[in-house]
Amino acid sequence: MSVTDKAADGPGPVLAVVHEAGRAAPGSALVLGLRGLRHDADAEMFAARIAERHRRFRVTLEGHGPGRHTLRLLPDTGTPGHALPGHASPSPTGLSPELLADLLGPYPGAGEPLVLSGERRELLAEAVARADGPDRYLEQVHWDWSGPLDRGRFDAAWQSVCGRESILRAAFDWTAVPRLLLHPYAEVEIVHRTRADTTWRELLDADRAQGFALNRPPLLRLTLLEGDPGAPTRVLLTCHRALLDERGVHLLLRAFYRAYLAAGALPGGERRPDLRDHARWLARQSSEGARELWTRAAPPRGAATAPGRPGPDTRQSGEGRLSRRLEDPYGPRLRSWAAARGVGESSALHVVWALLLYRAAAAGGPVAVSFGVRVCGGDIALPGAGGIPGLLGSALPMTVRVDPAAPLAGLLRQVHDARLDMGAYPWVSADRIREWSGRGPGERLTDTVIVFDGPADPGADVGRELQAQGVGVDAPRTVGAGGGVPVTVVARHESGGALVLDAVYDRACLADADAAAVLGQCVGLLRALTDLPDADPTVGAVLGLLAEVEAPSMAARPPAVRRTALRTLRGGSSSAEVICLVLVPGVVGGCYERFARDHRGPQTIVVVDLHGPPGAVLPGAVPAALAELAACGRRLVLGGCGPGAGAAYELARVLADGTGSPVSVVMTGLGGPRSSAEALARGLAGVAVRRG
Repeated sequence: MSVTDKAADGPGPVLAVVHEAGRAAPGSALVLGLRGLRHDADAEMFAARIAERHRRFRVTLEGHGPGRHTLRLLPDTGTPGHALPGHASPSPTGLSPELLADLLGPYPGAGEPLVLSGERRELLAEAVARADGPDRYLEQVHWDWSGPLDRGRFDAAWQSVCGRESILRAAFDWTAVPRLLLHPYAEVEIVHRTRADTTWRELLDADRAQGFALNRPPLLRLTLLEGDPGAPTRVLLTCHRALLDERGVHLLLRAFYRAYLAAGALPGGERRPDLRDHARWLARQSSEGARELWTRAAPPRGAATAPGRPGPDTRQSGEGRLSRRLEDPYGPRLRSWAAARGVGESSALHVVWALLLYRAAAAGGPVAVSFGVRVCGGDIALPGAGGIPGLLGSALPMTVRVDPAAPLAGLLRQVHDARLDMGAYPWVSADRIREWSGRGPGERLTDTVIVFDGPADPGADVGRELQAQGVGVDAPRTVGAGGGVPVTVVARHESGGALVLDAVYDRACLADADAAAVLGQCVGLLRALTDLPDADPTVGAVLGLLAEVEAPSMAARPPAVRRTALRTLRGGSSSAEVICLVLVPGVVGGCYERFARDHRGPQTIVVVDLHGPPGAVLPGAVPAALAELAACGRRLVLGGCGPGAGAAYELARVLADGTGSPVSVVMTGLGGPRSSAEALARGLAGVAVRRG
């Protein structure tokens, strides 16, 4: 899946906003040309939405014919403090990211916005920035359905769940501020296939390659693979990790089963609380306790985080997946072993993982080790939060001190206590922990994440009702999605009680053989815990069980390099304007090339490629050739689609400050390549009309 597929065209045209960026007198109005609002009624609704969400401005609208309007935003100095909760106060002389997001966002009524934070924000940024290949954050969950399956009732039940759960009507907007848009309606895609036209493996691969248009709801679909008459139907549910985790999928499945049993319709309306209530609850939380915890509990610099010792290039790429089972009698024995020590089996897994990280560090004495642990966030002090599907928690770093001379029981208490501490603040995100611990933006805290999946059955009552109708469903199994780190391990229980470890790993960091060694050694140590002759062994004694086994190796991933590149898409007249399109991560692929191909004017069209966070354009990042064009008198018109719009605006302001003259900038919202290119063309036509 390419970046081209990350966004899709909506029901209406993508809006283009035209602006003259430059120095303005204090208190002067922001003048914005709007191109693409088809009717005056649409434009009036648009202006009303801006006035409601940005009350520090007096908003006026003028029409100039179909699809052409001017919006004026005059700072209302007599009405201080009228910014929405969670929104920065707009600058009187510039476009804030929040204002730009609302200007370029979908049409009124297309979605209620929720500003993203924490892990969901990070996952979205990584998902839209991936240039090619399947989206590594797709989650695939499957289960077998035995007995009669009413297609109409199946489809209606999922549509009923979609109407009840706002998370299924949510999509992303990453134009200027990463946001979640809750739409009033969405239709769940359900596809029926047969084993006569595809295999299970082919279906999984094709489904993963299809990906999602992240700006269109729902970010969930289902595929039914039917076999011979009487054979079970395999159901595949695909969703996006930036929106749903395992817990959320299980909650949606239970709601679906209830709807199916109720003839395809859930009683009642939209369920609350939902993500909106969760966002309001978060806004009321004090961060003082969390800051105090993570100031002392964040991974120290130099902590052991890698599951392998430094090794050569793996010469592999893409994602790898593998699975190992802790079969009988070891699964039940591990649970008994952990219970006898007052902890759960998840603590046993955390201890074993800490030992593997310590061994990979090749240390001779006590060392701090750190790895991520997913905290679901469903048990927060918000009534009904446990029923909210969605990514409420995050993967938080667990740090413990591994000392070979200390008793294993002490390490077990460390992981248990650390898990309890982080459970008090499941809403804390990695970016806040980085901030509180003095780390730079985007600096990785851990290299691995451990997830302990909860029960996935439909519930005893629902299971009995399904059986009464001759329907049997087994526990859903996860194919797995990566967690933004080199290795993610998900532990789950099979219906028979066996503990299964599923690993997703970055093959550029960990070769297939080394990933198999890591997971195999993890399962081996879990078995060994139940067979230890000493009831209270030392950490060193348990590590000694691996003395004859070679430690895995792990290749270092080269650091991302920020660079600026300028390339010409289309030559033009030396006396005509230069149209400079700004490319940043998340811009829909192919839109600039399509615009250049269809353009018929004399202008030169170039692309400036800024690798780095949008909205952080500094004078040093402006290409010398572009600055020279502006300085020698050639008129520059900057343009950007989606997140490129904010970067184009900031770059225009930098150039205007340097030359002392305003710089025209055309900014468009999110759409597919075709609609984005058309929006750029409309906006640039507006520049020509006003400057002609």
